[in-house]
Amino acid sequence: MQIGIDSFAAAENSDSFNGKKNAQSIEKLINRIVKADQVGLDVFGVGEHHRREFLDSAPHLILSAASAKTKNIILTSAVTVLSAADPVRVFQNYATLDLISNGRAEIIAGRGSFTEAFELFGYDLNDYDQLFEEKLKLLIKIQNNDNVNWMGKYRPEINNQTIFPRPVQNPLPIWIGVGGTPQSFIRAGKLGLPLMIAVIGGETHRFKPLVDMYRESGRRAGHSSEKLKVGLHSLGYVAENSKKAVEDYFPGYAKTFTRIGKERGWPPVTLERFKAQNGPLGALMIGSTEEIAEKILRHSEALGGISRFTFQMDNAELSHKQLLKSIELIGEKIRPIIN
Repeated sequence: MQIGIDSFAAAENSDSFNGKKNAQSIEKLINRIVKADQVGLDVFGVGEHHRREFLDSAPHLILSAASAKTKNIILTSAVTVLSAADPVRVFQNYATLDLISNGRAEIIAGRGSFTEAFELFGYDLNDYDQLFEEKLKLLIKIQNNDNVNWMGKYRPEINNQTIFPRPVQNPLPIWIGVGGTPQSFIRAGKLGLPLMIAVIGGETHRFKPLVDMYRESGRRAGHSSEKLKVGLHSLGYVAENSKKAVEDYFPGYAKTFTRIGKERGWPPVTLERFKAQNGPLGALMIGSTEEIAEKILRHSEALGGISRFTFQMDNAELSHKQLLKSIELIGEKIRPIIN
């Protein structure tokens, strides 16, 4: 099983217009990617947001900077908001990253959990599903063909154009990032694309029926089980012991998710609810190395086997030092237990 880290490039200061502080935040993020590579982690993903609190509006550039300082780690989007992007440019950006990194780039394509990109880039949110479906088809066509002919509703047609550059990897890996919509699981299965599931709340085993839908739709479409890989992305943080992990993580988590909750109609975060989410079956992965390794294996068994697990930890206002230590523990303690 691959073990990795995901980041949303959280800004460390409330003044998002402070360029010098933001530059320091990006430098620290790149240093964390280097650390992940040094301790043997398999993959590092950077999200895409267009919000005040995150600095990841151009994740391929962050990953490109990190590629020059790393040797082995896979560098992926987590996720590319494909619905609000041009698939040609997305492919070109990550094909270029693949060249720079000598074959370590991936795309995780999704619709995103926030919607600000739609208005920003001139798309109608009412076209949410249709945009993603059409643009995913075009991205896959570019992935598998040098010369492309294309006609759709949301992008000008392409007439026998070659999309350059071509990547080192043939094909450039594309995963589908999903939340909890059954149709998203079925679509990924029909296409035979690996699946990355974001589980940020509830109990992870409850996703088993959806994973079964994915695998069954893939099987019916004629795809081998080897192609139908499942990955899991969850909020997580590891410390020397469980008490310290919770003490480090909870204050920032409560602040962040209470703020987001006001936008989405969620109740305020409480310690009681947090502990329930962080229980043996809960989605949160906050604890000691042994505890979290056991939990990853438990989740994998519950879902019928997973190929990748990634920790999202940097939106809980943890310090750079704390994040580096957690990455070190994940690489040196958890990964050997899992594998």
